[in-house]
Amino acid sequence: MRDERVANLNEPIKLDHFGNIDLTLSPLVSPGFLECFNIDTQNHRIISGSAEAQFGYTVQQHEARGQKWLLVGAPFENSGQHQTGDIYKCPIDDRSNNCTRLNLGKASSFNGSPLRCSIVLQACGPLWSYECGSSYYSTGMCSRVNASFKFSRTIAPAFQRCETYMDIVIVLDGSNSIYPWYEVQNFLINILQKFYIGPGQIQVGVVQYGESVVHEFHLNDYRTVEEVVSAARNIQQRGGEETRTALGISVAFKRGGRRGAKKVMIVITDGESHDSPDLQNVIEASEKDEITRYAIAVLGYYNRRGINPEAFLKEIKYIASDPDDKHFFNVRDESALKDIVDALGERIFSLEGTNKNETSFGLQMSQAGFSSHIVEDGILVGAVGAYDWNGAVMKETRQGKVIPPKSSYLEEFPEELKNHGAYLGYTVTSVVVSRTGRLYVSGAPRFNHTGKVIIFTLRNNGNLTILQSLKGQQIGSYYGSEIAPSDIDGDGITDSLLVAAPMFFSSGWERGRVDIYRVTDQSHFVLEGTLEPSDRGQNSRFGSALAPIPDLNGDNYSELVVGAPLEDDHQGAIYVFYGHRNSIQQKYKQRIAAASLSPGLQYFGRSVHGRMDLNEDGLIDLAVGSLGAAVLLCVIRIHTHVWFEPRKINVFNKDCRRGGKDVTCMSAIVCLNATARTPVSYSTFIDERRYTARAVLDDSDRNPRNITLLLGVESCEHVYFHVMETTDYVRPIVFTVEVGLQQPVEGPTLDDDWPTMRSNSGIKRVSPDGTPGDWPLVAQLRHPYRNFCGQPQPSLGDFCRSPGAVEEMERVVEKSRRRVIVEGHLENRGENAFGAHLNISHTPNLRFSSLMIKVQLGGRGVMCVSL
Repeated sequence: MRDERVANLNEPIKLDHFGNIDLTLSPLVSPGFLECFNIDTQNHRIISGSAEAQFGYTVQQHEARGQKWLLVGAPFENSGQHQTGDIYKCPIDDRSNNCTRLNLGKASSFNGSPLRCSIVLQACGPLWSYECGSSYYSTGMCSRVNASFKFSRTIAPAFQRCETYMDIVIVLDGSNSIYPWYEVQNFLINILQKFYIGPGQIQVGVVQYGESVVHEFHLNDYRTVEEVVSAARNIQQRGGEETRTALGISVAFKRGGRRGAKKVMIVITDGESHDSPDLQNVIEASEKDEITRYAIAVLGYYNRRGINPEAFLKEIKYIASDPDDKHFFNVRDESALKDIVDALGERIFSLEGTNKNETSFGLQMSQAGFSSHIVEDGILVGAVGAYDWNGAVMKETRQGKVIPPKSSYLEEFPEELKNHGAYLGYTVTSVVVSRTGRLYVSGAPRFNHTGKVIIFTLRNNGNLTILQSLKGQQIGSYYGSEIAPSDIDGDGITDSLLVAAPMFFSSGWERGRVDIYRVTDQSHFVLEGTLEPSDRGQNSRFGSALAPIPDLNGDNYSELVVGAPLEDDHQGAIYVFYGHRNSIQQKYKQRIAAASLSPGLQYFGRSVHGRMDLNEDGLIDLAVGSLGAAVLLCVIRIHTHVWFEPRKINVFNKDCRRGGKDVTCMSAIVCLNATARTPVSYSTFIDERRYTARAVLDDSDRNPRNITLLLGVESCEHVYFHVMETTDYVRPIVFTVEVGLQQPVEGPTLDDDWPTMRSNSGIKRVSPDGTPGDWPLVAQLRHPYRNFCGQPQPSLGDFCRSPGAVEEMERVVEKSRRRVIVEGHLENRGENAFGAHLNISHTPNLRFSSLMIKVQLGGRGVMCVSL
């Protein structure tokens, strides 16, 4: 199932789960410290492998014993003549791209079973199979690897012993009365060839007895049919005058037996035993040891001499287990032994894999390990083939395996839909909720053809309780084939559950989409939005990989990377979405296409992982899988630090002249540094939206300024400007810095869809027209005026006012008098007070006529407003 989908990427594929340089501003109060990041597509690293082996199917960053590695899955890699799959470890600090196989296929004895990376250093082979009789059961298994990359243990919760897990001992009468011997030997060889001999199945021992007992070979001497048959051909008749059957039975299982194996004994004799008094004790001991006994009476000796065999047959039936019709045989002579070979073989074992029920496979075809997830007390394992391909979720703990019964799923996966093959366990994960701890989540992308995701609890006693189910809306969308929880704000509680439907059909194409479910305080999952690819995305398979990654843009919220491996005619792309508060922003912020990295990449974005700083620059880096390659992309962060000299504008200190006027001269120091060599350009503006600007750049013709930032070197430059005379001292001057790349087309390009960052009193990001927007990237820093306050608090003036009439006597306004004069005196004896005003009120029967200023204010105007 899985290998067909991997080989043909036009079919649904289970994915485990940069053409542009990105630049983001992170707002802080002034003096401004701006953080920008980009993904270095010029210096990306491609690690190549075998496309036939599906190298790059999964990628995972890993650290072991102080060294950083990239682990790459190659599920079709060969081990000898078998396609076992394997994992490659690629050292990050070695630019030669010399990756080394872990050889997990050999260590785990895989047989035709692809391996793939899981959440930790654990490889799973869901198609790992073992032979049971003539059947192969694909129960799947996972292998854990230690810090030295050595195989440490096997995890196989669905593994069951074969029905043919038997220890069979043939107790053979070799006394003189047996004749001819070659007929007995032919029977022995024929019955051995019927047995499924091998590890985990049947092992055989042969005991020959007469007067004494000889172990021709023990149970654990040979491990293949060929070896056992070859040994049987060399068995010679020992002879003897007596037939000590009880002795032969008593020593048959003395050596080589396996714990848990079914014990089977085949006794072949042609006469009554000479130690018959011991038979009762021997048979009772065999019953206690649960040994199933088949007894064959060869009547040749009796028939040749005309002796009544009644007593002999009675003894042989006593030796055989009950009932006799299933465990007792008799043949006329030695040559007739060949006639019971088939019947004896069928009675000893049946092919349980098909004879029980032709349509019910239980766990024999479960493919456990199709998905896996590490939890506190064990490993959660998805088994898509369990229970007639409806699927199941299992758990392996230190105390043992936890396998919920089929009845646990019937409420959400009813019997009437059993033939649909829901594939529950296609993906598994867990979410941390505030009230009830941890809940498990699993996807069933084929349920009712539309897909379903269940949220459930699973106790270690096997009790599985489904709490909620999420349903897909479109047939064939493969809803639930990828799921990912996201703790966006980093508080340890899951904020969102992302559910992908990579084959979702819209706008005439199989574009794909990802649904966002908000996790409520009541541990309920509520749909709050969807993520979609760009308009250019046609058959994208958007959502084939989901990778929540730590904060990239410095806003302390985690991000999301979504793979679209079939976009751009199967070249592939990935999309970056930013987190904000407790959700994912629904418009993607960057699309990174494989075509801009290397023209040879295919299915780029089939897997994504980003959890570690690979190049020791303090930033999280990305690993992206593609067909036959893994791509390492390092994040570069640009730091921009801006401050002013002096820190505040002193309007009384006119220290220079510009345009024939006395003005206040200022400077802004703009410093930039980056974590890698990056050619950038930046421009500065005084953002004054008024007819007469309060401040002007001294050298505005220098925009933009081009510099090349070197690793670890800060580049600083003064930007000079002057402040004009103004009456508006309250609102600060807005100083704008715009940062970009020198060659956004030829080199790594800045994305057209760039995130709008948070704003505060210090820095605000705007578009060129001054409204909040995406591109270009602009930071605004507010440069305040100095208020000359003595304390670090708002200025407080100490006003004295002295109103009065012109004549010092009370007057009554009469109809004949048309004017009254009111004189006001206002004085500030404290700190500077900008924008001070005096309110004069009067009765409604008076009207304001005019204002006469007696004392001029040195050019500062007085504005009167009638209220």
